[in-house]
Amino acid sequence: MHPLIKIYFMRFNSRLRLAFISGLVAVSSATVVAQSTTYIGQDLNTITTAVPFLQIGPDARSGGMGEAGVSSSPDANSAHWNPAKYTYIESDMGFSLSYSPWLRALVSDINLAYLTGYKKLANDQVISGSLLYFSLGDITFTDVTGDPIGNYRPSEFAISGAYSRKLTKNISGAVAGRYIHSNLTQGISSGNASTKPGNTYAADIAIYSQHDVEFKNMTGYFAWGVNISNIGAKISYTDDNTQRDFIPTNLRLGPSLTLDVDEFNRLTFMVDFNKLLIPTPPIYAVDDNGQPVIDDNGEPVIAKGMDNDVSVPVGMVHSFYDAPGGFNEEMREVAIAAGVEYWYDKQFAIRGGYFHEDRTKGNRNFFTLGAGLRYNVFGLDFSYLIPTDQANPLENTLRFTLHFNFDAFQDQTTK
Repeated sequence: MHPLIKIYFMRFNSRLRLAFISGLVAVSSATVVAQSTTYIGQDLNTITTAVPFLQIGPDARSGGMGEAGVSSSPDANSAHWNPAKYTYIESDMGFSLSYSPWLRALVSDINLAYLTGYKKLANDQVISGSLLYFSLGDITFTDVTGDPIGNYRPSEFAISGAYSRKLTKNISGAVAGRYIHSNLTQGISSGNASTKPGNTYAADIAIYSQHDVEFKNMTGYFAWGVNISNIGAKISYTDDNTQRDFIPTNLRLGPSLTLDVDEFNRLTFMVDFNKLLIPTPPIYAVDDNGQPVIDDNGEPVIAKGMDNDVSVPVGMVHSFYDAPGGFNEEMREVAIAAGVEYWYDKQFAIRGGYFHEDRTKGNRNFFTLGAGLRYNVFGLDFSYLIPTDQANPLENTLRFTLHFNFDAFQDQTTK
């Protein structure tokens, strides 16, 4: 990220600065605070991107299942996890609203909101749309002497639309488009350097498959899904556009198994595997005094790995084999989310899950709990997160999602 942006972050009110930085670091192995530089002898080597809010699980249902959702049963929030699931949804139309307080133990005005809806065009075609909004609360900027120069409310949002279609009886596909806006400095200038809101566009490509199964007198279905999200141009926060950062292009895939134990009881198990399709930072050489080795062009010398200043398509390809630690490090870049969901009579749900990320790639490790209710037109989901290794911006916070079912509403209106 441009050095000017980093300077502004260091000039926040101290309490809010701590909240902002810790929140972004904890939310993902990608962080907008600064581009990481790793030298020989250092252990951590996280992948960094701009707009990491795109990686936050926005809804309480998947939030209660360890952030797993690429192959879970479809609902209104499938737009984030796998829009191809929409073709298997039972209702004709619906929407949901989710709200997640952020760093509630430190501040009260940082939050994530998610509004999404869908409409069936036919039995095999669905359109959907969503708005993801991340508010960073009120922040006071100061100059180099510490004098206030303004109070601002930085924010980021993404507007998405998707088209889903069944390709065969058991396989569906989807494509999505997304506009991303990130306004972190409110256009403040410092000297000859100026900032601007970052804007970019991205796309998703998704596949979902569902097959009926029988297991020991129980019926159900096996499903799997793949979603490559946020395939898009780099983003810049300066007028000259010379410094541009990757957005969090992500590969999410995994299976699930749903079993109807009897007429009233349903049980689902699922696992998601996530990998950022972003180049891994190389490890730079140091001399005998521990100082960076610089070449004739004034650039640091790479000791291991590959140059990560590449285009988006090249970076996506390199992300599978460019880790300085080889195959072992590439595997450490895969985060695992596992969840289980129990439904009674399609009206009451209990959920649990676990999320694991390697210590050198972000160290997000936590358990989740959740519950859900469905009654006629409305539904509610709740989730709660329990960190195991380090503080998490969602710990001690109750997240919720409100569902609205238009089919049930029309049935009641007709009656």
